[in-house]
Amino acid sequence: MAYYWYKAFHLIGIVVWFAGLFYIVRLFVYHAEARQESEPAQTILTKQYEIMEKRLYNIITTPGMILTVAMAVGLISTEPEVLKSGWLHAKFLFVGLLLIYHFWCGRIMRKLEKNENSWTGQQFRAFNEAPTILLLLIVLLATFKDNLPLDLTTWLVAGLVILMAASIQLYAKKRRQNKEKLAQELAQEN
Repeated sequence: MAYYWYKAFHLIGIVVWFAGLFYIVRLFVYHAEARQESEPAQTILTKQYEIMEKRLYNIITTPGMILTVAMAVGLISTEPEVLKSGWLHAKFLFVGLLLIYHFWCGRIMRKLEKNENSWTGQQFRAFNEAPTILLLLIVLLATFKDNLPLDLTTWLVAGLVILMAASIQLYAKKRRQNKEKLAQELAQEN
């Protein structure tokens, strides 16, 4: 029975953790773009994003990460023989990368607060795609275990990376075009 409780709360932790990771970097995008605003909007937005980032990281994202890891330890304690599985070692690698990503987000948050960050909104958009790839790999490993079709998975991940990169570039192009259009409209009004 303990296995099912650990598994349920492990899944809940994953959902909470990933929701926080996806959203915090989105806040970093807006935080970085707030630097382009004129005063007093820049200061107001920056302070608001700092509050939102801290609350999200400390109250949602980090507790989600702790719950996920703690319940994973509980799951393994109910079936220690799973530690011999190759798929689990690969999953540990990707979870380790996710933990690094998590703490890197905390570091970025502190740098943004000190105004020591030089990343653009575009760079944060690309950075925001890393947990998507890790989530895909982790879920595939947990689902297929030692039967993961590596050739298909490789193509799937490569396709996803290309799709995300293209989407980010298209979005940046659209934003530039909208900005130019707005500037032309403002110039015509004056």
